[in-house]
Amino acid sequence: MSNQTTHFLLLGFSDIWELQILHFVVFLVIYLAALMGNLLIITVVVLDHHLHTPMYFFLVNLSIIDLGSISVTIPKSMANSLINSRSISYAGCVIQVFFLIFLIGTDFSLLTIMAYDRYIAICQPLHYESVMNRRSCVQMAASAWIGGILYAALHTGNTFAVTFCAGNIVDQFFCEIPQLLKLACSDLYLREIGALIFTACIVLSCFGFIIVSYVQIFNTVLRIPSEQGRHKAFSTCLPHLTVVSLFVFTGIFAYLKPTSSSASGLDLVVAVFYSVVPPMMNPVIYSMRNKEIKSSLRRLTVGRLFIKN
Repeated sequence: MSNQTTHFLLLGFSDIWELQILHFVVFLVIYLAALMGNLLIITVVVLDHHLHTPMYFFLVNLSIIDLGSISVTIPKSMANSLINSRSISYAGCVIQVFFLIFLIGTDFSLLTIMAYDRYIAICQPLHYESVMNRRSCVQMAASAWIGGILYAALHTGNTFAVTFCAGNIVDQFFCEIPQLLKLACSDLYLREIGALIFTACIVLSCFGFIIVSYVQIFNTVLRIPSEQGRHKAFSTCLPHLTVVSLFVFTGIFAYLKPTSSSASGLDLVVAVFYSVVPPMMNPVIYSMRNKEIKSSLRRLTVGRLFIKN
């Protein structure tokens, strides 16, 4: 096979029609839950002026990314199950790789920026308004989005510059770079491996920055004299810390687990865990652990009921 191939074959969850329908229904429920949760976060933050702060500005960006990332993989998998197909076009695979890498890269950049936001808010509160002003927040968010685009263009270009001659079967339910590189038969794939190593160094640096930020945050919080003050400070950090942990540890589990020569049920479960669960769980984490969002939901609900009456 050459690079002129018209399609790839994705990994199916089952060859049994009833199980394919079950897969469609489960993914539909997950997808709708993720859409509703993230749209709810966006709507609440936009409508409630009390939440027009840097932290919630970045949270809206994070919700938009979650909406995009889950929309890149799930709908195609659902459609394939419904029509009993495994095929994805070459162009569709390129688009899927580009947007998935773009959104994941932007996601991690935003999580790093949000750690910096919490560090300034807790460790340097007197400088918070000057450091995290509207212009700075927009510039940081824009840099995350632009960096994600460049990052995705680099990896997508390197991946699809190779010649695929080891078949067209991708051992994953979506187009994923490591699985595509298994099909490569030219030395050009070494460029993408080098890019992946460089990316891993950047990710480790960002993760180190997040860890150092939270070490400083916890040291500052523990010195707060009042228990109520400590609890309030911790409550603003725990949702973000939980989301970062979910993002990092699902990725580590997916990519550092022992590799196998052929796909297995465990591979599919792990793939679903790291690609589907975080976008679905992030709104739950922020809404359940954040008193301001819950208070805003109550205000908006009461206000709407008041208008109706």
